Amino acid sequence: MSAPTTVTAAVLVIGDEILSGRTKDRNIGYIAEYLGKIGVDLKEARVVPDVEEEIVAALNALRARYDYVVTTGGIGPTHDDITADAVGRAFGVPVIEDPRALAIMLERYAEADLTPARRRMARMPEGSALVDNPISRAPGFRIGNVFVLAGVPSVMQAMLDGAAREMRTGAIMQVEPIEAGAAPEGLYGDALGRIAEANPAVSIGSYPSFKDGRFMNQIVVRGKDAAAVKAAKAAVEAMLEAIRGDGKPL
Repeated sequence: MSAPTTVTAAVLVIGDEILSGRTKDRNIGYIAEYLGKIGVDLKEARVVPDVEEEIVAALNALRARYDYVVTTGGIGPTHDDITADAVGRAFGVPVIEDPRALAIMLERYAEADLTPARRRMARMPEGSALVDNPISRAPGFRIGNVFVLAGVPSVMQAMLDGAAREMRTGAIMQVEPIEAGAAPEGLYGDALGRIAEANPAVSIGSYPSFKDGRFMNQIVVRGKDAAAVKAAKAAVEAMLEAIRGDGKPL
């Protein structure tokens, strides 16, 4: 039986405001969940400042490593919106004012109101495909395996719908959460490690939280082979049941 198909992606968040803490990122989690549901595994996320050299270096590293890269931020009308220039430099192509993008923007703005600043939002690397923006109309773009989207969460989310339609997808990750209750991780850590070693086709994680005045733990089994996930889940449940029976580490 062939292995489930895996398609990978990375997110590159661009913006000084994220690194300074002025703006709290709301895009990485949304993109990770969205892509996971369609069979694209988010493998890495990076945040870089509005510095062209940093954007180019990160983008070139990520696009060589993963099937897709989704960038957010830096495609607005101000001087520090330099993502298009950085992407053009990464791909070694000139950045132009795209007539298709300009025509779309004229659907929203009168020509007299299309200021030089607003026209910056029609700039993109030559040869790019447009990514629709149903919210504010100024499109994003795709070049190679890179999708360049807005940073404003509501706009990014609407653009991601269009970008995702252009992505090849793979097997969807199966996720099985198992409530460990108040059982301390120290009681089951060694046993959980042995289960993980015996089930290499899945990933197993333990996640503590503080609820109702006490610590609670949840173990999550993830994988693309449904049978392997089911087997690992059963092993974890049996291990927890044994701990609850005598309260001793396994």
